[in-house]
Amino acid sequence: MQARELIASAALIVGGTRHLELANDLIKGKSEIWESPLEKSIEKILSYLGLKKIVVLASGDPFCYGIGATLARYIPIEEMLVIPAPSCFSLAAARLGWALQDTVTIGLNGRAIEKIIPHLQPKAKILALSTDETTPALLTDLLEKRGFAKAKFWVLEHLGGKKEKIRLQAEGLRLQDIARLNMVAIEIPDDAEMKVCALPITSGLVDDLFENDGQLTKREVRAITVSSLAPRRGELLWDIGLGAGSIAIEWLLCDASNRAVGFEKNPVRAQRAKRNAISLGVPDLKIIEGSVPEILEGMEAPDAVFIGGGAGNPQVIDVAWNALKKGGRLVVNSVTLETEAVIIAACKKYGGEIIRIGIERAEAVGSMTGLRPAMSVLQWSISK
Repeated sequence: MQARELIASAALIVGGTRHLELANDLIKGKSEIWESPLEKSIEKILSYLGLKKIVVLASGDPFCYGIGATLARYIPIEEMLVIPAPSCFSLAAARLGWALQDTVTIGLNGRAIEKIIPHLQPKAKILALSTDETTPALLTDLLEKRGFAKAKFWVLEHLGGKKEKIRLQAEGLRLQDIARLNMVAIEIPDDAEMKVCALPITSGLVDDLFENDGQLTKREVRAITVSSLAPRRGELLWDIGLGAGSIAIEWLLCDASNRAVGFEKNPVRAQRAKRNAISLGVPDLKIIEGSVPEILEGMEAPDAVFIGGGAGNPQVIDVAWNALKKGGRLVVNSVTLETEAVIIAACKKYGGEIIRIGIERAEAVGSMTGLRPAMSVLQWSISK
């Protein structure tokens, strides 16, 4: 009743075409469909602010992958009255009998579907928002390619509405006959074959997962490096000398809110790193091509910096250190004597810790087995 009264008394009502059609009988003021880009409509809303009553229509909970969080960036919450309804995640969990606190909820609406890859784990239950009617087919293709074809797969359409429909793929669901307004539910069984297909949830992924030309921070060194970078939720990493992108990718896999920018002067390697990021479920890795330190100018200050290439130039370390936020971490790896000299000088200048990382692997020696050492890595790490 409150929502109906607010709509009827509003001077401006903003929403999607579907929302405005549903509320048409109540609307007496001016109605506006969301424009593209969204900022145009927000400017119009702000122009009314304080002068006339404005109503923004949204489905479900506007602060769950909705317009509410966007508006809150421009309008103080004290000036907003929010009337939430059950989110589509709540409705889906209620229909399927899933405990929402034990379920992965992810928005794939307007986002790369590869973002679901890290969540494909044994016994996982996943609820995913779709962009449109094509998303379910794209997801089933991805599941099959990743080895999760046996997963249970539902499409839930028009949840909470008169046209609500829930269909399980095993029960004759036709992926070509799906409403634009839909979401997907996935349940992965505790299957031995699928366990092998799931990405480990720790640092130090096997090297074979990364397409590379030899410029790759190897598994054991990578695990130590990510530990030294000490990622925390929502932090930004600069990966200088991106190579195959393994450090930035594992940084992003630590938490869905983390961000990373990779700097790489070799365009072939930059494209390779992008492919690796997509295949490992972190398609939002930002890659900038060019030479350091020049391309570092004007970039958002990082919470952590990893230098795997370019550290032979002392200027790169100085620029990275100066850009680093207070409390941030800088980690530099080296396998050459020339770069080691630069690292030692930097350690004397700024402080920090230097360690030598040595790895030996068992290999055949004739009919016997011996341990063959890999090139050792000198690592310098420091907190600001």
